Amino acid sequence: MSLSAPVAHAVETMQLWLKELRDRAELADEGSAYAVLRAVLHQLRDRLTVEEAVDLGAQLPVMVRGVYFEGWRPHKVPRKLRSRQAFLDELSDQLLPHTYPVDWAVSAVFDLMTHHCDPGEINDVIGQLPDDLKGLWPTIARDDQK
Repeated sequence: MSLSAPVAHAVETMQLWLKELRDRAELADEGSAYAVLRAVLHQLRDRLTVEEAVDLGAQLPVMVRGVYFEGWRPHKVPRKLRSRQAFLDELSDQLLPHTYPVDWAVSAVFDLMTHHCDPGEINDVIGQLPDDLKGLWPTIARDDQK
């Protein structure tokens, strides 16, 4: 059975994102990239207002958007972000049993998003985060905050 053109394109785009993330974060394979992408997207999504989470989701390719919204409970967000370290610790727990350098993985996902999403939307997302977490975004994305 062959895939329809829109489905084939969605799968291809997801594969490109995973390969790009695998290379950026120096991960072993696309399965590891998927685990990192999913965990980081969920951590970020749950720290944004409902409106901003939806706006960011609209920027993502179809299959990445599905991963992003998987299990989302909009009535329980935004979750208060206590600190950069708390964000990273929660992410590390979500990635177990894998032990990736979590700050590196987050930066790689944020870099990927900066590369593929609208700069204005990324600027809005960064604007909702505490200053110590903004440093995980690429310099080019943070420069738009000034």
